[in-house]
Amino acid sequence: MPTYERRTTVQASLEDVWDFHSRTAGLEELTPDWMHLRIEAVMGSDGEADPDVLEEEAEVAMSIRPFGVGPRQHWTSVITDRDRDDGTAYFRDEMVHGPFDRWVHTHAFYADGDQTVLRDRVEYDLPLGPLGDAASPFSSLGFEAMFRDRHRRTKERLE
Repeated sequence: MPTYERRTTVQASLEDVWDFHSRTAGLEELTPDWMHLRIEAVMGSDGEADPDVLEEEAEVAMSIRPFGVGPRQHWTSVITDRDRDDGTAYFRDEMVHGPFDRWVHTHAFYADGDQTVLRDRVEYDLPLGPLGDAASPFSSLGFEAMFRDRHRRTKERLE
């Protein structure tokens, strides 16, 4: 399965970085403008609409329209795992409906003194079977642009 990974050090506490990434507002603020993200609905693990924090089993329904071209692509992710420990934290979201055959995104955070190492790791399968497999090496170009922007925005927002 193809993977993409990006790491960045943020001059902010683990608590601040973790809190920012744990909220729907963080997702909206970090998504590049060219993705034209729209949050359609957020459901908490207890069935509550628009929870403050995206806990395990929370579901986020969104749509994107990259570069404003073509029809909106609908995407639903579920937080499948979430843990906060002394000096580390992570959560994982998995696409249950959307443009990829498989998408598992692990957001990990590691305290390093007064700063935090942010690591995004995406495991994915492109659609269209063997044709998607052949195109997989090129997908990293799009991921690189998107995650470079997300990490830049995180630093701007929190440093």
